[in-house]
Amino acid sequence: MSVKEESQPASDHHAATPFEAMDRMYRYQKYIYNLTRKYYLFGRDTLLERMSLPFEAKVLEVGCGTARNLIRLSANRADLRLFGLDASAEMLTVAQHGISKKGLAERITLRRALAEDLDPKRTFGLDEPFDVVFFSYSLSMIPTWSEALAAALAALKTGGRLYLVDFWDLDDWPGWIRKAMQVYLSWFGVVHRPEFLQYLSDRAETGQGQFQLSGLGRRYALLAEFQKRNEVASGLSERR
Repeated sequence: MSVKEESQPASDHHAATPFEAMDRMYRYQKYIYNLTRKYYLFGRDTLLERMSLPFEAKVLEVGCGTARNLIRLSANRADLRLFGLDASAEMLTVAQHGISKKGLAERITLRRALAEDLDPKRTFGLDEPFDVVFFSYSLSMIPTWSEALAAALAALKTGGRLYLVDFWDLDDWPGWIRKAMQVYLSWFGVVHRPEFLQYLSDRAETGQGQFQLSGLGRRYALLAEFQKRNEVASGLSERR
């Protein structure tokens, strides 16, 4: 399937739109993205293995990039209906090429849109919400993270699950490593935001769902799960 776009804000002569900013960042990185990211986007495959995915589930990745995760899910589960959303046309071009090369164009649907603008009907033409929505090292790059999380939760069906893997606080690492990593990640617009964990925790406390958190690599990465309205036991156990 071809990549379609939602309506985009008009360009501003003084500041790049979020779409333009993402395209500038990935214009050249797209060629080496999969090769380089495997060394420090730790925990992506762990998340894919642990996600609870019902039969014929509709699964969305927000910030799908090159569609690496969606292609892997498709290889393991032929029954899944897979969707990817990203703000960068540059990355989606690579994603569509990879999907077509694998013969998966009829199983993975891509759209260009901002995370906070997600709507199942408007974005993907779906009449029903998603069973699973996940963010893989993308939420820490989204300045409007709270709006992105709100849109993702709104796009989930009752009992559906939101998953998140991202950089954590590196508190169990030496201070100089933590500082060097923070500087390096800032070059790519990555900001560690403990606020989004609090956001999910607060919603669990008010009865909107069940939130669980675990860590990988001495708090290098976090794995989080939020099940909307807590109808089924969680698949991720807490291991801090």
